[in-house]
Amino acid sequence: MDRIDQLFPAYSPEGREMIRKAYNVAAQALEGQTRYNGEPFVRHPEAVARIVADEIGLPPECIAAVFLHEATRDNPSLDIRSLRMDESVYTMVEGLNLISTIKPKDTRLEAENYKKLIIQYSRDPRVTVLKLADRLEVMRNLSFFPKTSRERKVLETLMLYIPLAHQLGLYNMKREMEDIYLSYAEPEQYRLITNKLKATQKDREKLMLEFIEPLKKKLSDAGIKYKLKIRTKAAYSIWAKMVKQKVPFEGVYDVFAIRFIIDSPEDPKVEKELCWKVYSFVTEEYEPDTKRLRDWLTNPKTNGYESLHITVKNKSGSYLEVQIRTRRMDDMAENGFASHWSYKGIKREESMDKWLNAVRYALEHPDYDSPEELPQPPSKEIFVFTPSGELRILPAGSSVLDFAFNIHSGLGMRCTGAMIGGKAVSIKEKLKTGDVVEIMSSKNQKPGADWVGYVVSSKARNKIRQALHEAEYKKADEGKELLGRRLNNWKLELPDEMITEFMKKRRYGTLHAFYAAIGEGTLDVNEIKTYILEHDAMVAEAASKAAAEAESRRNWTAGTGSTDDILVINARNLKGLDYRIARCCNPVFGDDVFGFVTRDSGIKIHRITCPNAARLLELYPYRIQKVRWADSPSSGTFQVSLRVIAAMEPAVLNRIIDLVGTFKASLRGFNVSENRRGGTYDINMKVSVPSNLELDKVVSQIRALRHVQKVQRL
Repeated sequence: MDRIDQLFPAYSPEGREMIRKAYNVAAQALEGQTRYNGEPFVRHPEAVARIVADEIGLPPECIAAVFLHEATRDNPSLDIRSLRMDESVYTMVEGLNLISTIKPKDTRLEAENYKKLIIQYSRDPRVTVLKLADRLEVMRNLSFFPKTSRERKVLETLMLYIPLAHQLGLYNMKREMEDIYLSYAEPEQYRLITNKLKATQKDREKLMLEFIEPLKKKLSDAGIKYKLKIRTKAAYSIWAKMVKQKVPFEGVYDVFAIRFIIDSPEDPKVEKELCWKVYSFVTEEYEPDTKRLRDWLTNPKTNGYESLHITVKNKSGSYLEVQIRTRRMDDMAENGFASHWSYKGIKREESMDKWLNAVRYALEHPDYDSPEELPQPPSKEIFVFTPSGELRILPAGSSVLDFAFNIHSGLGMRCTGAMIGGKAVSIKEKLKTGDVVEIMSSKNQKPGADWVGYVVSSKARNKIRQALHEAEYKKADEGKELLGRRLNNWKLELPDEMITEFMKKRRYGTLHAFYAAIGEGTLDVNEIKTYILEHDAMVAEAASKAAAEAESRRNWTAGTGSTDDILVINARNLKGLDYRIARCCNPVFGDDVFGFVTRDSGIKIHRITCPNAARLLELYPYRIQKVRWADSPSSGTFQVSLRVIAAMEPAVLNRIIDLVGTFKASLRGFNVSENRRGGTYDINMKVSVPSNLELDKVVSQIRALRHVQKVQRL
């Protein structure tokens, strides 16, 4: 009988032959290598394979993968496909080799991320289980390793592998690794707890018999069928409670626990009744600690967990934890979405839960040989390393540029490319899990508009857009300064109206874009100079034409005009081609007015108090036309807008309307809005009057009305 037959007698001849081929490859590849204790290194994969076979019960493909992994982890070019094994073997070997490259930089801070990475590498879900078996074998032989290596492996086991074993339901493996961890991390506490457990073992057995006996009879008489699970808490779990609750060993109530699993029809009402009936039997026999009652039957946990937990004290004063649930509840707690590891608070994500449950199924069905049908690990993230081994998690599809911004925004701004596996790549190179990326940068590098299309992470996208906006603002400031300097040299003016017209003509959406175009050089300032000169020439021509036409009209307008540069107007000629009332101020006969020569609307008449008057008089003195009204008003009328603020008294509205009709005025529009907070009416009214004299009468009389607070001409 050869060594494979001795190590793996339970497998079929075909299975042992597959294992034998893999073992021979490993033995040859590892020849001459030894462990820290001097044993041949091949003893390590042998021990791991025994755990996988005897303690977990996985198929021979998994055993073969263990040996081929050790053979190829340092010899990636080794040809193992010539063995012509099932493809799942090679998938598992690849996953194990990838996991072996993980060198956690700070396990304590990045535990969740490294656990995700292990699962990401496990395309076949059994890979994670094989890795756990490997770690268990290492922990069992931890004394072989140097102190520094031992300390690192102890911390990795606590933060990474124990939680994974718990999530997969490998509770025996989890308990053993926890206890080994405690024996190295807290050796004195470990000895204290294990010695006390040994010293009190007979007492616990006696307590168990005393507790169960009276309950057996009551349950039997009530016709309740059940299964009893009894367990003693592991040393690590006891220590964890001692630390958390700040109590000694004797203060941990649930060192000894009993679980009743009741046979019941899957009827919620019947299930609850049976659980409470068992509860009543227990509490009739033993004194309950009502403060420690946990009723997750009436109010199940959010994850669906249902059970009754009570702590009771027997006649000798010893405390016991008792859990009561039905078979369905127990199955949901152990295997369903409310699995044991979930309600214990282990962090997880929904997609990972689904995959881990599939791993459970693969473990419980060793003959299941189609792992490709199982859900694959989550793929919304990739795991990438810096040259120093720091782990970075990025969205799937991330580029070198995403990675640079993830490290630091300043590095992202200066990124010119990267080195991956000794090969130089561009900033838009897509990354994959396991890449070790060294960013290359230059102080002269600046973000371009196309960079936004190279990234998928929100941080990188936002930072690039921010940089582009800042660069554009800088260019706009430069463009504004350049234009101002040139205008000063040319002794030309560029008022806001001309800028607006130019922007519209050249399709610049904002003033910022207009100045940025000058700063970038895409708009030549000489084009603006040409535009100003052409514009001024057109304005001068229009002014000359308007002045000539005004002179020809003076023979028939009423009034005499004192000098040649004064245009006399009256109401009758305001609707002509060349004279218009400015809508911004709506002047009335008798108002102090001036004329402004426009490019295409002739002369517009403004009040001297017009909101635009100061700007027009200052910026365009050469386009101002002096005007005055004829000596007497004509039969024409002028429309004026008034704003009236009055107290919210309904009668005041009618009084205002009636008052307007008593003068040579007519009401053309009347709109009222209510300001309930201020208790006032806000009235906008349009009034047609023949002159400002008549308008003054209307305004003064409205202002004199009771409840009127303010009258303003718009």
